[in-house]
Amino acid sequence: MTDRPRLALLDASHSGESTRRNFRRELDADLLELDAHDALPPVDDADVDGVVVTGSASSVYWDEPWIDALVEWVRAAVEDRGLPALGVCFGHQALATALGGRVDHMDDYEIGYREVRRESGRSDPVLGDLDDRFLAFTTHQDAVVELPPGAERIAANDYGVQGFRLGLAWGVQFHPEYDLDTAERIAEKKRDHELLTDDEVDAVLAGVTAESYDRACRAKRLFDSFVGVVREEQTAREQTA
Repeated sequence: MTDRPRLALLDASHSGESTRRNFRRELDADLLELDAHDALPPVDDADVDGVVVTGSASSVYWDEPWIDALVEWVRAAVEDRGLPALGVCFGHQALATALGGRVDHMDDYEIGYREVRRESGRSDPVLGDLDDRFLAFTTHQDAVVELPPGAERIAANDYGVQGFRLGLAWGVQFHPEYDLDTAERIAEKKRDHELLTDDEVDAVLAGVTAESYDRACRAKRLFDSFVGVVREEQTAREQTA
């Protein structure tokens, strides 16, 4: 009988607890929680069945040792060990970089509940269960501008790539894990750090409503779908062991 999946949660955020709280709630799996800013254990020593990489206030192209180490860890987990992987926002960008894609700074800032087009077919194991157009909270000023070789764009909107897939690796630019409190707090931080004007932040907050959150919750299904992929890979490994 297949054991409960164990996922490496690579926390790249600088906020810590709220990020982990959101992913703990959404991922029906045991989690090996790793702070990506600290030294990561060797990939081969990590007793995990899959990988999830969180968002971050950092940019994946910054010249910082922890980012280089994270990107290499993710590459080894996916390419050398063949583990299923899911990246969210910064995690999506880190995954794209690890697999040979390119991330760059945007001229604009996307933030708030936005409509996303699902471009994958219904057969996609992770996004296939989502609506053709769905609502999700986004907050980013970097974007994947070149997909990794062989990758497929599976979601997009007017700001560019919102999702890609390469084998058993999926990246999504949006934040399906956010709750209302997180969405409000993130918007206010843009005001505090003067990244957006007061009017821009107020406009974002006006859209952070229970109705928007209820619609966006439909995108949370992708977490269960991803864990389902991990379980299938677990079973396949057990049968060939």
